[in-house]
Amino acid sequence: MPTMTTAQALVAFLAAQNVERDGQSSRFFAGCLGIFGHGNLGGIGQALQADAARMPFILARNEQGMVNAAAGFARERRRMGALVCTSSIGPGATNMVTGAALATVNRLPVLLLPGDVFASRRPDPVLQQLERFDSGEMSVNDSLRAVSRYWDRIERPEQIIPAALAAMRVLTDPAETGAVTLSLPQDVQTESLEVPEAFLAERTWRIARRPPEPRAVADAAKLIASAKRPLLVAGGGVIYSDASQALKAFSESAGIPVVETQAGRGSVEWDYALAAGAVGATGTRAANRLAAEADLVIGVGTRWGDFTTASHSAFQCPDVRFVNINVCRPDAVKLSGLELLADARTALESLTQELKGYRAAGSWQEFAAAEIASWNLEADAIRSDLGSGLVSQAAVIGAVNDEARPEDVVVCAAGSMPGDLHKLWRSKRPGDYHVEYGFSCMGYEIAGGMGMKLASPEREIFVMVGDGSYLMLSSEIVTSVAEGLKLTIVLVDNGGFASIGALSRSLGSDGFGTRYEPKSSDAPRVDSDGAISPLPVDLAANAASLGATVIAVTTLDEFRAALAEARELDTTVVVHVVTDRFEGVPNFESWWEVPVAEVSDDPAVIRARESYEDDRASQRRYLGPPEAP
Repeated sequence: MPTMTTAQALVAFLAAQNVERDGQSSRFFAGCLGIFGHGNLGGIGQALQADAARMPFILARNEQGMVNAAAGFARERRRMGALVCTSSIGPGATNMVTGAALATVNRLPVLLLPGDVFASRRPDPVLQQLERFDSGEMSVNDSLRAVSRYWDRIERPEQIIPAALAAMRVLTDPAETGAVTLSLPQDVQTESLEVPEAFLAERTWRIARRPPEPRAVADAAKLIASAKRPLLVAGGGVIYSDASQALKAFSESAGIPVVETQAGRGSVEWDYALAAGAVGATGTRAANRLAAEADLVIGVGTRWGDFTTASHSAFQCPDVRFVNINVCRPDAVKLSGLELLADARTALESLTQELKGYRAAGSWQEFAAAEIASWNLEADAIRSDLGSGLVSQAAVIGAVNDEARPEDVVVCAAGSMPGDLHKLWRSKRPGDYHVEYGFSCMGYEIAGGMGMKLASPEREIFVMVGDGSYLMLSSEIVTSVAEGLKLTIVLVDNGGFASIGALSRSLGSDGFGTRYEPKSSDAPRVDSDGAISPLPVDLAANAASLGATVIAVTTLDEFRAALAEARELDTTVVVHVVTDRFEGVPNFESWWEVPVAEVSDDPAVIRARESYEDDRASQRRYLGPPEAP
């Protein structure tokens, strides 16, 4: 048995892990993102340096950013690949908490290796140690417990063997995956142990496609066959299980329309005859009208978040029933649905066979076709609207969508853009849409796009980010430039937090605290209309200072030309465009619950509260009988 340090043994183990699905095998870990400090330099750092050929290292600029990049990588690899993230102790570790939460919420495998204080406790308190006078065993790394699917602290070298195997079990489990944290005290990282050869040998983890129980398939088929107005809701599980073709085949065979969640957007091509687009609070008019009328809803790989259900107001049929196809049982039993616990692809294929010869009512298919055609015409008009003087965000989305080829992908996360993209993006092939809306984390976009570029270097990555999100985490532009990971970043500048500004106005608060404007009243910057102008911040100059090629535009024609120019460049490009802050895409017969103050002297708030009470009347408790028919 070779003698190695704890860190060396762990890195060697990780480099030897493979995954296999459908007979296709590949290396699981593609490398390690990290920032070194005294808490991981002599342990993990030296181990990575010694094993760089098998575990490439990428220097990140922000710990949250590197976890975001790892999440984007895992999404692009359909959870069949992952990146490791290492940080020093203290602030490096706590900076990873947000990224870990994002990965866990979105069910994406990410391995975190934060340094920790000395297990021996001899030099306590060490630099960056948060002393807990009520507990000697806690450190800041315990904050990662709440956002990790699996968490362990390695206090003796030999513990690395069972901990590493447990980490892989969780990372490769479709139902349990998320952030996994192995907390590594800085002294233990460097201590030695005799490592069994079997621990270091190549190991392949099979990602099985869980088949559905035959009785569950029969019960689901019986329920579907009895429905007059069935509807398919495609969630992220369709993407992760490569079930797009199976979904489309089932839809075509049964004549059932398809609507999509944020995570499931792009499950089918936009021009598929039964594709009604986005559903829920950020949904299309067609999808939401279908949802309101459906008497049976088949959720495929969705966790039924409030945006999908429109805060439990989307599905209005009094007797609506649900069939939930999911590998995760807690998701499969939501909304009192009939549970079909299985891989999305195998379940859809089984239902297609079970329901052979079944077709939804012709009147339902005709209704869907008419709503889809009407919506497509409406979307054409919205995407071509330039706004009142400035370019509208909808027109920006339309231009990017037109420029994007089927093999390209759009990335976004937070602000008003995700809702507009959900409605307006027209997927040309499954997998061309990635909006992180499970955690909706501001700052995700650039780092997440970089992770996707790492996973698929041949794809053109369009990162769409608002000025508010850009200012939170633009640092990974430097990493993309340093690593040669070309991104096309569309920086939409509307002078503040446009999404929350619009929400604030809808609640009667007049955009309070959402616009970038001078605080001092002594010397306000006033434009020709008498309104206070945004702060004199030059985001284009900022992006250029980080190493990006910057193209600043003011018109839609210039914007289209800039996108074409960016495609021909081989380095990260930032296309900066100022958009109309108040020109938004409306909600379409949908609602999202955001409470309004019940007591106020402001007439606008009083009116907003009255509207809120009216909207709440449409909320439902979906407590239909969960048993099989």
